[in-house]
Amino acid sequence: MPHYLAELYSPKQTWLNLTAAERQQFLEQVGAAMPALASLGVEAISLGQIDKEKLYSSEHQFYAIWRCADDQALNALIGGIAQSGWHDYFKTINAGGEGGDFGNHLAQLINVC
Repeated sequence: MPHYLAELYSPKQTWLNLTAAERQQFLEQVGAAMPALASLGVEAISLGQIDKEKLYSSEHQFYAIWRCADDQALNALIGGIAQSGWHDYFKTINAGGEGGDFGNHLAQLINVC
């Protein structure tokens, strides 16, 4: 069953303090890990800047939505992000888990304890 990760993140001062070349170098290292994650069934669905004009918008500046083949791939993605040093540079919130349809989610909401 597919699993998903929604990330919300904003740059920390440590990121803002880097030069453009240092940022580029870091992001190239992050990008170099993508083929290994893709081989596990990790796919970036959408990444971008958050539209602050939307009702109830997050305080974060950016988002990423990932689809993973299974829980193992999701854990590899979350672990890989952490190992990259990402959290040194970005304040991040993760929301991840098994995917489901609208009806299943309504049942989850009804049955919440």
